Amino acid sequence: MAEKRKLAAILVADVVGFSRLASLDEDDTLARFRTVQTDVIIPSVRQHSGRIVKWMGDGALVEFGSVVEAVRCAVEIQDSVKERNADVDDARRMVFRIGVHLGDVIEEEDGDIMGDGVNVAARLEALAAPGAICLSDDAYRFVRSRLEVAVTDLGEAQLKNIAEPMKVYSIEVGAPSRPREVNPTTAKPDEAARPDKPSIAVLPFTNMSGDAEQEYFVDGMVEDIITALSRFDELFVVARNSTFIYKGRAVDVRRVGRELGVRYVLEGSVRKAGERVRITGQLIDAETGAHLWADKYDGRLDDVFALQDEITASVVGILEPTVRKAEIERARRKPAGHIGAYDLYLQALPHLYTIQPDENTIALDLLEQSIALDPNYGPALAHAAWGLVQRVTRAWPPRGADDVAQSVAWARRALAAGGDDAKTVVLGGFALVMLRQDYVVGMEALHRATEINPGSGFVTFIAGCGLMFGDETEAGTTLIERGIALCPKDPNLFVFLATAACGHLFAGEPEAALALAQRSLALNDRTDTIAWVLIAIYDTLGRFDDAKAMARTLLSVAPGVTASHYERVLPMRNPRSRAMVIDALRRAGVPD
Repeated sequence: MAEKRKLAAILVADVVGFSRLASLDEDDTLARFRTVQTDVIIPSVRQHSGRIVKWMGDGALVEFGSVVEAVRCAVEIQDSVKERNADVDDARRMVFRIGVHLGDVIEEEDGDIMGDGVNVAARLEALAAPGAICLSDDAYRFVRSRLEVAVTDLGEAQLKNIAEPMKVYSIEVGAPSRPREVNPTTAKPDEAARPDKPSIAVLPFTNMSGDAEQEYFVDGMVEDIITALSRFDELFVVARNSTFIYKGRAVDVRRVGRELGVRYVLEGSVRKAGERVRITGQLIDAETGAHLWADKYDGRLDDVFALQDEITASVVGILEPTVRKAEIERARRKPAGHIGAYDLYLQALPHLYTIQPDENTIALDLLEQSIALDPNYGPALAHAAWGLVQRVTRAWPPRGADDVAQSVAWARRALAAGGDDAKTVVLGGFALVMLRQDYVVGMEALHRATEINPGSGFVTFIAGCGLMFGDETEAGTTLIERGIALCPKDPNLFVFLATAACGHLFAGEPEAALALAQRSLALNDRTDTIAWVLIAIYDTLGRFDDAKAMARTLLSVAPGVTASHYERVLPMRNPRSRAMVIDALRRAGVPD
């Protein structure tokens, strides 16, 4: 058999302090170790379909086709050894460390294996506490939903002779290891457990140019995409060292989805012609093989890093809403008895994003159901707070007795529960700023959200909007326009444009504001927001007839609305900016 490269789960086990034990009683130590070999390790490995590659003095190197079975085997070994030590005095107890990793290995003709997969497992074994099991992030992802074991997150560790830091987990041995309940009619032996949130793998792009130098460019871009997607807390993104094992291989996307435990796979190619390069990408549903999105990007290689950044931003900007749309459809198809807080939250989103009063009511009903199921679910709390901001700051009827107080309460709970979820943080801060309730906490949250995930068009826009209305006009407008660049096809682009127009108006640039406002009006002429923005712009430019015509449009869109109402609810922190709008409304004929 010629040497071959493959993906395998690697277990490395070693006795703690074997030399010390041997120095106390060599014959007894060797005899007890051989007993553990024959009575514990060999039967357990066999039971879990593993292969003992070799014995290494007082340790073992074992290969498995399934990381779930490798971890079950490790837990079983540690439990058995612990039982055997119950009647042995402390000085003579034989205790093992075990490391488990899923990675790329090379199998030689004699059956031995080597490579990074083996090296990482060995380093994890060395990190493990006596009697414990250390798992790499790649191994843990496959077992966390399959085994009921107590796990401690040890954070990132710099393993010896391994280039990149790796997240490490430790299993607390002693609790029983039970398989997760799965449907026997649908479970597949090679299928990894999928996390609850949407999961995606970015495969290495295919170099079709015949130019080996382009490998560095393409691999760098794929790594950038993985890094950028990893900032979206609502996405589970497979690490580079798991996806790059498919480099140079023809793959079945559905099989990749099963092996990596992901719902979505992004793949692509690069083709170079002279000084120009074309990148194509496509997002595929790994369960059905259906194409959800495809596009191409052309550019010059004059500045490789700028081109990488441009393509990464474009791809990430479209992937987030595409995956969100697919997840919403998935939630809609779920049977009523299986709907949870996450599904209700997803179902609410398309109603909330329409920014229409009746749809807003439907969204808030769904979000309140989600919050009832999980009172600390940050995304539902944050979006519910945003839903009430939509109502309060527009000419819409109120939902409850005190929508401002309810929105603020939800926003504070969202910020307390949100952690590092950029959307939760940005919407919590947005509500506090737009309702003029807590500028200190709100503005800090807006800034923090853009630091957590600068690649999200939604986060960028919402943060920019809050900052602009919070009187950081220049910084806010810059972020709003970046949000527009990241989300050029967003269905709410008319809102982005109208808000950008406000920013330019408040900055003393009414001509630039007018161009943006007219683009917004062309996309949606039935919203009161763009009407009052245009009235203020026309008034500033001295186009009073146009302002009066737009006031009539406003009153047809929002019958009975008054200038006094807007004076109470508009979110401008700067009193001069608010007065500019309110005075313009009154001059244009909006009743007081």
